[in-house]
Amino acid sequence: MLAFRTGVLAFAVSALACGDAHHKRGQDHAHGHVHSVKREYPQFPLTPPYRPLVWGDFNVIHTTDTHGWLLGHQKATWPEPDYSGDLGDFASFVTHMKQIAIEKDVDLLVVDTGDLHDGTGLSDGFPAGGVDGHETNKFLAQLPFDLMTVGNHELYEYADAYDTYKNLVPHFNGRYLASNVNITVLDLDGKNVSVPMGDRFAKFSTMKGRKVTSLGVIFDFTGNALNTTVQFASDMVKEQWFAEAIADEPDLFLLVGHMPVSDDYWPDVFNVIRAVHPHTPILIFGGHSHIRDCQQYDGRSMALESGRYMETVGANLTNAKDNSNDIAFDRRYLDQNRVTYEYHTGRGNFTFDTLGGRFITSGLHELEKKYDLDYLYGTAPQDYFLTGASYPSNNSLLSLFIAEAAPVALAINNSRSSIPNIMITNSGSQRFDLFKGPFSKNDQLVTSPFEDAFLYIPDLKFSVANKVLPALNKAGAAERRRKRDVFERDLWRNDDEEIRAIFNAWVREMNERAGMEKRGNEAGNLTLGYVTKDSCPGAGDDTMHISIPSYDIPDFIGSNAPNVTDDTPIDLVFVDFIEEQLLGILNGLQSEKKYADSDVKPYSDVVSNQILGLYAQQKWN
Repeated sequence: MLAFRTGVLAFAVSALACGDAHHKRGQDHAHGHVHSVKREYPQFPLTPPYRPLVWGDFNVIHTTDTHGWLLGHQKATWPEPDYSGDLGDFASFVTHMKQIAIEKDVDLLVVDTGDLHDGTGLSDGFPAGGVDGHETNKFLAQLPFDLMTVGNHELYEYADAYDTYKNLVPHFNGRYLASNVNITVLDLDGKNVSVPMGDRFAKFSTMKGRKVTSLGVIFDFTGNALNTTVQFASDMVKEQWFAEAIADEPDLFLLVGHMPVSDDYWPDVFNVIRAVHPHTPILIFGGHSHIRDCQQYDGRSMALESGRYMETVGANLTNAKDNSNDIAFDRRYLDQNRVTYEYHTGRGNFTFDTLGGRFITSGLHELEKKYDLDYLYGTAPQDYFLTGASYPSNNSLLSLFIAEAAPVALAINNSRSSIPNIMITNSGSQRFDLFKGPFSKNDQLVTSPFEDAFLYIPDLKFSVANKVLPALNKAGAAERRRKRDVFERDLWRNDDEEIRAIFNAWVREMNERAGMEKRGNEAGNLTLGYVTKDSCPGAGDDTMHISIPSYDIPDFIGSNAPNVTDDTPIDLVFVDFIEEQLLGILNGLQSEKKYADSDVKPYSDVVSNQILGLYAQQKWN
């Protein structure tokens, strides 16, 4: 086994959560277009890293859960500017890092662990007949990824899975790994055959001659589309091909997979490999739960997860000797912006951009125009936060959506608009913060992406209807989160809400850990951002921040109750996503009538992802 010092630069690119360098946008008209331009300088005074990277003999740059955020975060509200780098900036960064690796005579690999779409208009704003991520995947394919693996968002729709299999997988020449995922396709004889979506494993030698064995594993996912198959990791490791793949000892195992590094299924894979190779270094790069996280399953392994939405650049730096009992890993989480990139590559603003990076940025802006993503609905007068503000409150996105926007938008061309009502939806219908300034087509797709229809039950007594929302929240979202029929698109909503719960708990924990006193003392010197505490030794964050505010939010939210008497008949309006659970709750609150699907009627032609745009057109101009 070759001795080596391992430096893992885990670069997490995710898509929905904070920050982005602000692209200048025109605000001189209400209905029209507002064009983004590539900035030459950061638009805000971004805080640089406070220490250089410590290169090892073996280094890895890691991206995960990009979810279409390839133009980075483009809003002015902190911490958005911290995550303002775009994919072109990242491409330039990787190019410079590859050159530095050559100069240092060390290895540097670039890997990605899935979920490439479902997040922004770039991946999801395609015209009718398109496929999620088809165009954005072309830009990702221009980067020098050494390994990529499949995420659950590549598997909810067969069209997405097939497009990945047909157009993205071949680009990687055996390095797109899908160890436990199959897809059914037609063979040369026109017969259906189930084949691996990518390669089961890869064995290769690095530039420095290190022998690497890699696998790409997704978590025990059950929401995949018909004609795709996901094998549980505990069953995969019993396969003969797996035993053969790990039989020979490499210099290290490099495992990539779309599953969290804490409280998930990595031990199912790790323990089998470790039983065969007790001392071989094992590096693991995970994803899916959208957090910054690090675990060491033993003294000669490291498992890193690098955030979400093109926000985080994680870095792990390691010193290792083949005769040592333990390996000292030191990881880093970098904010994803040009200041970070220039600091770690030793480049200035005029020397940082590569030709390839500029082409990628330019191409992404052309795609933005092609999809009409800069169409302007109106100008938001303030910031509205999903979990960064208490609910209900004046700066809560949830309050804005259900108490202000939904009553306005759903009254348009609606013959029942004069009848008092209560409107209810699930808080998971909203995905991301809404920021002060231009509110575009892309912002609507990012903030409120789901196409839920609005239904209603007429003539309910107000005294009964007014009890439904509290009862729903008391019951919780357990029933709504149960496994649904695999053919339903809504299935990924359930999974996403579980991930949202994990992410929100993580942010809330760091906020509670920081404490109000520390927040007040440091607010003058530090900007908002992640303040990470994981299970690995040493400090992880590359740039110091104060933690992001975080508040608990209910599972279900409702409009303001009308000023009527208890016996007044009103409309109970709700999204179809919660119909089954709401009917159960309603039937438990009263015994005068047993309500069923036949009592539910369509309320409006407006669906939930149109609400904010329609409201902005009426109120924000």
